[in-house]
Amino acid sequence: MAKNRYKFNPQTLTYEVIAIPFRIKFYRILRKILIGFILASIVNLIFSYFVYTPKMYRITQRNNELVLQYNLLKDKINAATIKLEEIKHRDNTVYRPLFGSDTININGIYSPYPDSKYASMQNDLYTPLMISTWQELDALTRLLYRNSKSLDELENLSQNTELMAESIPAIWPINKNNLRGRIGAFGSRRHPVTGRMHGHQGIDLGGRTGDPVYATGNGTVAFDNMGASGYGKQIVIDHGFGYKTRYAHLSKLLVVPGQKVRRGELIGEVGSTGRSTGPHLHYEVIYMGRVVDPLNYFSRDMSEEEFARIIESAQATTYEAY
Repeated sequence: MAKNRYKFNPQTLTYEVIAIPFRIKFYRILRKILIGFILASIVNLIFSYFVYTPKMYRITQRNNELVLQYNLLKDKINAATIKLEEIKHRDNTVYRPLFGSDTININGIYSPYPDSKYASMQNDLYTPLMISTWQELDALTRLLYRNSKSLDELENLSQNTELMAESIPAIWPINKNNLRGRIGAFGSRRHPVTGRMHGHQGIDLGGRTGDPVYATGNGTVAFDNMGASGYGKQIVIDHGFGYKTRYAHLSKLLVVPGQKVRRGELIGEVGSTGRSTGPHLHYEVIYMGRVVDPLNYFSRDMSEEEFARIIESAQATTYEAY
């Protein structure tokens, strides 16, 4: 019980109780409450800092569980990435070569995302773990997209296997019995006219003027340019599926642009037109806009009888021009 305050009254010669205003009483009570609250907060802060509270235990346990889940996720991402890399390897070394298709190229597919994508994860105790996990997941997603696009393309190719097999250039463009001298190799060589070293985009097959030249695959005559780049009279056939072939330095053209031709069909005759030192056929294989070595497309195990049958069959079924 609070003690009363007294004041001496000289008139009555007695001590009288001093009345305290309500406002002062209220302030005093409020002050005590605030002081008590502050003291309690200080005690709680000290206790929380030095003593492991149940709440802190639950938070720590939850954080440990999240770290474990992130590590498990990283293991699963790594396992999935290994599987997708195996599929990618088989795709590049087995599936695509089987269909004569070049390695798929998607711009930016292997470029990591900018750091700004992960900015929301910065300034956290677990930032390195979170960012590294999401970067691995994003890389996995890009690899999965690449494999998906490649398999979609291979599915389309597989539906046209027979047509593609007849269209890919696969025979000699001249009869091997008519071949004269050595084959002019594909790649860097010394030009027989200029004497300078430069890239040779095809192979040169020596022969006699007038020797027959055959289409090496089914396709459509794209054009017969009369002298561009020193090729002289030439024929370009579009075989589809990304393939084209060029037959240059011809003495005579026997097809016209737009005409459909079959593998083994007679399309021209060997000559020495354009920039040439003697009768020969300059033969190119172009895939997806890039020249490739034609020797890789010749059927080495084809007999002379098989070659003759192809020629005879093509001559019996010549397509008409558009």
